[in-house]
Amino acid sequence: MDNEVTVAERLRLRLGGLTHAERKVARALMADYPVAGLDPVAKLAAAAGVSAPTVIRLVAKLGFDGYADFQQSLKTEVSARLSSPLEMHAERPGAARESALPRSERLLCDGIRASFARLPPGEFDQAVRLLADPRRSVTLVGGRFSTMLAEYLAAHLKILRPRVQALSPAGPDRVSAMLDVRRRDVFVAFDYRRYQHDTVRLALTAKDQGATLIAFTDPYLSPLAARADVILTSSVASPSPFDALTPAMALVEALVTALVDRLGDAPRARMARYDALNGAAVDGTRDGPSEPEGSR
Repeated sequence: MDNEVTVAERLRLRLGGLTHAERKVARALMADYPVAGLDPVAKLAAAAGVSAPTVIRLVAKLGFDGYADFQQSLKTEVSARLSSPLEMHAERPGAARESALPRSERLLCDGIRASFARLPPGEFDQAVRLLADPRRSVTLVGGRFSTMLAEYLAAHLKILRPRVQALSPAGPDRVSAMLDVRRRDVFVAFDYRRYQHDTVRLALTAKDQGATLIAFTDPYLSPLAARADVILTSSVASPSPFDALTPAMALVEALVTALVDRLGDAPRARMARYDALNGAAVDGTRDGPSEPEGSR
């Protein structure tokens, strides 16, 4: 399933080519994804405020043979969203016939290529514009494993621009930090299946407080995607029973590159200041008393 395009990705890739009525259906689907798509045609049409034929036309534009085919794809996604490492252990692709190194190279490189190919350029560009705006404070949060992505991106942002903070995986600062999140701030959340409730809760709290929400997630979509302003998905296909974050890391690297390109020479004074402070800190960590000047 990871090598296929999910319904959510099809919707986002084709959004610009939909009619006004079809976009209403797409928004209704994304607001309660994937559950809304498992409702009967008439119920989904009523929720979107359109006719049933409009829903059928949208399903056809997404490449499905009919509504039943569309719903079967969603049901497969629901199963994939809930897959645990234990369940995935028995489904490792090629584990019995291909050694770990070539299998990892194939799956991870394919995951990066597929992720970049399916990423709407507009979403990526919007994330760059938001993160490059020094008038906006940036707060980043991740889950049990994806915290490393949040901290990695935050470490680069702090060198490039001011007013950036990454929340720890646990502890009181995850809650107290929300006191200062306000309108026009940017809140960046990393959340991958099997989705972490406290990460989603914090992100939605920030959204309620007026922040602009950037969501990094997998093709099956974290629940916070329903309210995110920008959604950046990446493959989680893995040679092991654990979802791979390699494509997500590649996406973060691409984002940092785009930020440097957009900011140009603006961060140079800040980067020089960082190097000076970092050098002073390193010099100050030598054990023992300083050597007298000129003595060797």
